[in-house]
Amino acid sequence: MLTYLARRLFVMVPTLILISVLVFVIIQLPPGDFLSTYLNELQSQGEAVDPAKIEFLKQQYGLDQPIYIQYAEWAWGLLHGDLGFSFEYNLPVSDVVGDRLWLSMVLNFSTVIFIYIVSFPIGIYSATRQYSWGDYGFTLLGFLGLAMPNFLFALILLYYANVIFGTSIGGLMDPEFINQGWSFAKMMSVAEHLWAPVVVIGTSGTASMIRRLRANLLDELSKQYVVTAHAKGLSPTKVLFKYPLRMALNPFIADIGNILPQVVSGSVLVSVVMSLPTTGPMLLTALQSQDMYLAGSFLMFLALLTVVGMFISDVLLAWLDPRIRLQGGISK
Repeated sequence: MLTYLARRLFVMVPTLILISVLVFVIIQLPPGDFLSTYLNELQSQGEAVDPAKIEFLKQQYGLDQPIYIQYAEWAWGLLHGDLGFSFEYNLPVSDVVGDRLWLSMVLNFSTVIFIYIVSFPIGIYSATRQYSWGDYGFTLLGFLGLAMPNFLFALILLYYANVIFGTSIGGLMDPEFINQGWSFAKMMSVAEHLWAPVVVIGTSGTASMIRRLRANLLDELSKQYVVTAHAKGLSPTKVLFKYPLRMALNPFIADIGNILPQVVSGSVLVSVVMSLPTTGPMLLTALQSQDMYLAGSFLMFLALLTVVGMFISDVLLAWLDPRIRLQGGISK
């Protein structure tokens, strides 16, 4: 076990180095770095450009150095927690991200919890009561959730919340708490506004997980070991939770590598429609405006979460499913 963990951790290092090289190449692709794009935008708008400031930024962040030196300085800064300088916001990246990262993590972790809490009981019910009225009803709701785009559901929810209840559910907090320090009142305001985006973003994920869990569980319930367990006199509930359900969870454990990056990136369209101060729209804007340090920091963090998520899913799969072995190879 320890040997496997050490080997996987050792493989993660060159993987992250390769990803960092690819990310740096991506943020350096044409039309060039943000400084050049920023200068062109200022000149097209007729605004003055301070040559001293431009020269200072070039020297400070090594933009006048060869590309390999720029990469080395950027990667070394990431290792020390220096995420660089956002030229678009004229602030350090850590200050620009600010509360957005924490709000994104709270929103998307809440969404993941909502998806699991809602979908697992429904998926188990549909599989154990196949072709019942409840199964047909949940199947219909699942198809509706998959068919309706999240941003459309967000617009409908915003409209009816305003027309029927006379309240605005846009954003993640009341306007007076924006750009203010954290307090108990601000946390309560976030909690009051959190339910709407969680329901909107989690609807499609819930519907998809219900269908997958139902299909996987039905496949496991039809296998011979379940029939044998029932023949031995085990209770249906014990048989369900001890054997088939564990095997049916494998695809969801394997999806951890995809879930963790979504905690940061989130749903961009829903965030724009509902005016959510999350990192998704900021990442999109950074890529469009060629804000190289801001975009690169986001992409590297997403890559790190993906690699860590894959590592966690591998370990959990081996712990959950006795058919999976960490050491690999063919057992004699």
